[in-house]
Amino acid sequence: MRKPLIVVTGVDPTAMQATMASLVWALPDVVAIRHVIEPITQQLSRFVSSMHGSEDTATIDLQHACVGCAVREDILPTIHRLAQEPEWKTIVACLPVSAEADHLCATIARDPQVSRYVRLASVISTVPGEGAVDHLLDSDWLGESGLQTGPGDPRSVGEAACAQVEYADLIVSMGAISDVDGDFISALMRPTAEFVPGIENIDVEALTSGRHSSREAHAWRNPRSEYKLPNLGESRAWRIDLSSTRPFHPERLVDEIQGLSGRFRSRGCFWVPTRPSMANTWEGVDGQVSIGQHSEWDPDTPLTRLILTGVGCAPNGVHTVFGNLLLSNAELQREPGTWLTSEDGLEPWLGDIPYAA
Repeated sequence: MRKPLIVVTGVDPTAMQATMASLVWALPDVVAIRHVIEPITQQLSRFVSSMHGSEDTATIDLQHACVGCAVREDILPTIHRLAQEPEWKTIVACLPVSAEADHLCATIARDPQVSRYVRLASVISTVPGEGAVDHLLDSDWLGESGLQTGPGDPRSVGEAACAQVEYADLIVSMGAISDVDGDFISALMRPTAEFVPGIENIDVEALTSGRHSSREAHAWRNPRSEYKLPNLGESRAWRIDLSSTRPFHPERLVDEIQGLSGRFRSRGCFWVPTRPSMANTWEGVDGQVSIGQHSEWDPDTPLTRLILTGVGCAPNGVHTVFGNLLLSNAELQREPGTWLTSEDGLEPWLGDIPYAA
């Protein structure tokens, strides 16, 4: 019988460890694994514990201080090993601070040796109780707080935290939470996920009996997805869905990108005529925007779509800015070959144009 695996993610170490400790006390015959990445020394520390105390500790030298190496070198092998030990009925894996769970989940799904013993039951995203909105919209760089997963981690605290909330099956706050904070979390998470205010309110039986759906999680998180957004109703949060089949003009995007930033969460995808086959990602939090390559469009139809989510008053003018960034009718009618160029100004974020000489 496969053993349920619960994955704990977060950007607040206190909330993560409190959630892990609560699960250890609430679940029978459970073993917990916590990993810590040290970006400077490029080491991975492992801590295994149960209700009886510490079971195992180790330090592993990584070739590269990154989540992928951590999963491959020790996180997955440790889960595999403990799943085969008869004394444990449930496994809780607390990932390194700010690490997303999608890499581990995908690796388990692809590895028949591990999935033979483990059933991925749930992915948890932990957030602070008081000030959850401020945490999720924190524009400080992870490296400034020592929360990065590697020396070159370019993400902000809020970008990492929002991505975890959007991917998780269960979002849990450490203690009481305000209505505004709760509404913002509910607007970010996918419709099939659950939000629980307070670690003590987690339904551990439902947690272990569930099954994480990577397909649903990726459909909600995938910037290329046409996932239909539910109505927020009487929520204190707001959401704006900007979508077009037209590409962004590369020069206007560079010059006017800040027009689509502000104290809100933004995510999505876009394309530019100078790189017509490339699907690009958009991740933004509190005035900061990060763009990068995602994949090739083929066979999908190129799409430019940004989803903005926030609380309070929705920003004015974002529809106009979005429309101005798109190609005009006259620009769309230009011959495709006229967009062929060796540089478009997006090289610092998207790299060199693939077909440029």
